[in-house]
Amino acid sequence: MGIIKVMSEHLANQIAAGEVVEKTLNVVKELVENSIDAKSTEIKIELIDSGVKEIKITDNGIGMDKEDALTAFSRHATSKLIDEDDLFNINSLGFRGEALPSIASVSHIIMNTSKNEVGTYVEIDGGTLKSISSAPFRQGTIITVKDLFYNTPVRLKYLKNLYIELANITDYINKIALSYPDIKFTLINNDKKLLATDGKGRLLKVISDIYGIEVAKKMIEINSSNDDYEINGYISYPEIVRANKNVITTLVNGRVIKNNEINRMILDSYHTYIAVDKFPIVVLNIEVDPILVDVNIHPTKTDIKFSKIEPLKAIIKETIEEKLKKLTLIPTIENISEEEKTVLENNLFKEVNYTISDSEENVSYENINIEFDTEISYTDNTIEKTFEKEERIKKLYPVGLVHGTYIIAENELGMFIIDQHAANERINYELFLEKMSNKEKEVMDLLIPITIELTNSDFIILKENFNILEDLGINYELFGINTILIRSVPNWLPKNNLEEAINKIIYIIISKEDFSIEKFIEKVAITLACKMSIKANDHITHSDMEYLLDKLRSCNNPFTCPHGRPTIITYSKYELEKLFKRAE
Repeated sequence: MGIIKVMSEHLANQIAAGEVVEKTLNVVKELVENSIDAKSTEIKIELIDSGVKEIKITDNGIGMDKEDALTAFSRHATSKLIDEDDLFNINSLGFRGEALPSIASVSHIIMNTSKNEVGTYVEIDGGTLKSISSAPFRQGTIITVKDLFYNTPVRLKYLKNLYIELANITDYINKIALSYPDIKFTLINNDKKLLATDGKGRLLKVISDIYGIEVAKKMIEINSSNDDYEINGYISYPEIVRANKNVITTLVNGRVIKNNEINRMILDSYHTYIAVDKFPIVVLNIEVDPILVDVNIHPTKTDIKFSKIEPLKAIIKETIEEKLKKLTLIPTIENISEEEKTVLENNLFKEVNYTISDSEENVSYENINIEFDTEISYTDNTIEKTFEKEERIKKLYPVGLVHGTYIIAENELGMFIIDQHAANERINYELFLEKMSNKEKEVMDLLIPITIELTNSDFIILKENFNILEDLGINYELFGINTILIRSVPNWLPKNNLEEAINKIIYIIISKEDFSIEKFIEKVAITLACKMSIKANDHITHSDMEYLLDKLRSCNNPFTCPHGRPTIITYSKYELEKLFKRAE
C-alpha cells in the first residue's frame, strides 16, 4: 500500500495559512484588498487589541450571493482568474484564492454579505462550516475575524507585541489610502480612530491626514511618462525627511509594493539634497501594462518583478531631479496659529488637482573656491551671461557673523542665516565635481615634486590603479621602493593644500571597494570639499562673506551641502514682524 496520500483540504489550508497569514497585518491586507476589488467606496477597519482578538472589515462593495459566499472559502476559488492567460494580465489586488480559506482555517469567521437585495450569513470555525442562512439586506460585506491562531498556539506566540502589530497595520492602511484616495478609509483600534480619509480623490489631503498639514505644505506634485510607464504622485521637499524608509510609498497599478531598486533610484535622485541616513516622504504611483510586471512571485504579493525596469528607473530619476532643480528649497521658519492652520488647510485642499508651483528654471554657474582657488578666472562675458537669468536665490547682503559660524544676511524678502562651512562645502563640491568630470584636464607642473611614500600593501593596490591618477590629470613617476613622485596636478586642486589633497585622493583609491570612476569622482569631490572648506569658528571678513554668498547663489544646488545638510534658512519679513508683534 502506498504511503503518499492526498492531504485533506483543511490541512492544506492550515499549511497555506503559514505563508499567507503570519500576523494580523496579513489578515487586514487580504480582506481590505478584497473590499477594493469588490469596488467599494467606503471601507472601515475595526480592531480589538490590534486585531489579535478581533478584526472587522465593513465595506459597501458589490457583495456576494449565497453560492459565492460559500465558494469563496474553498481553496483556490477566485473570481479574478479564469485561465492561465489571465495570470499575465492581472488587474486585481487579489487573485490566488488562498486568503479566505487560509484565514478561516486559523480563526473564527462571521460574514454578512448581500447582493441583488439578498443577504447571506456564514459562520466558520477553524475551517469548518458551522452555519449558513439568509440575512437582512445591506449593500456590501462585513467580515469579522475573531481569535486569530486560537487553534495554532505555536503561531500565536510568534505574534509581535500589540504595539508592533498595530504599527504594521496602520502603516499598511496609510499606504493603501494613499493608493486609493477616492475610497473613504476608516481605521479604529479599541474604539480609538487612527485614520479617517474623505474618499474625495484628493491625494494631497490624504497625505495631510497621515503626515499632517505641515508636511502636506511641503509636497511637490510630479507626473511624467515614457513609452512603457506613467508615473505620478508627490515628493517632499528635502527638508522634510524621516529616519525610516517606510515613508517611501511605491504603488504599481494601485498595488502597494516594495522594490529596493526603485527605492534606491528615488534616493539617488535626492543625492546631496538629504543626508545618507534620511528618507524623503514619497508617494509614487506607477501605471504600467500588467503584461510588463509579474506580481505572482510571493503569496503576500508585495514583491514584484518588472520585465523592463531600466526605463522605469530612468524616468523616476529624471523626473525627481528636474523637479528639485526648479525649486527654491530654503527652509522657512514660520509661526502659525491654529486658526491660520485651518485657513491654510481649507485653501490647500479646496482643489482636487492642487499643485505647488515651481520657481524659475535652474541657472548653472561657474563656481570659484573662496578659500584657495582665486587663481582660477573666467572671462567677463561668461559672468555677464550667467547673471542675465533669474537666480534661484536673490542677491544676499551680509550683515555679520554669529558664533564665528553663521552668516546673517538680508534682502527685500527677509533675513537669511547661512552656515559658512556648509555653503563653502557646496561651492567647492560643485567645483571639484565639474573639474574632475571634465575629460580635458588642465594641469600645472610642480616646481618641487610631491613625494608620496606608502606601505608595501598600499603601494601594490595603488600600482594596480595608476590609471585613475592619470584619468584625474595627476602625472607621476616611480621613485625608489614604494614611493612615487607627483610631477604635475590638475589646476583645480587647492594650491595651498596640494600635498594633503593628493594624499586624500590616494587614500580613497587604496581603500576603495566596488569601484566606478563616477562614484570615485563623487567621493573625492565630497571629501575634498569637506576637508578644504572654511570651518565653523573661522572668522571671515565682510568681503569674504559677500564673495561666499554670491558663489553660493551661483551653485546648481545652493540649498544643501554635499552631505544633505541645509546651507541656508530664512525668516520672511512677515514672520519677523509677527515675532515682534508688528503684524497679526
